[in-house]
Amino acid sequence: MPEYSIINKLKDQNKLNDSILIYINSLSLEDIIAVKLELSTKLLDNRLYGFDIWNKMNLITKEAVLKFALSATKTKTDAARFLGLTPQNFRRACNNYNIYKEENA
Repeated sequence: MPEYSIINKLKDQNKLNDSILIYINSLSLEDIIAVKLELSTKLLDNRLYGFDIWNKMNLITKEAVLKFALSATKTKTDAARFLGLTPQNFRRACNNYNIYKEENA
C-alpha cells in the first residue's frame, strides 16, 4: 500500500526540494503563513480587499491539518482518529476539500 506524503507529492511536482525544506524547517508556522500571504498579495499589488481572510483562515487551516493527518498516518482510519473525527465526518471533510489519500484503506 503506497504511503501518501504531501512533501513527496510536491517534490514529484518539482515544487519542493531538500534545500527548500531545510529553509522551511527553520521557520515557524506563523512565519510561513505570513510569508505565503505576503507573496500572494504581491500578485495583487498588495491588495486582498474583498477576501475575508480572517474568517477564511479557519477553512485554510483545517485543509492544511487534514493534508498533514493523511501524510502522517498510514490509513484513512488512522487519520480520522488522529483528528478526532468519525469516519463519516472524515470522508465528508476529504470530499469538501477535494483531498483523497491514494490508497484503499
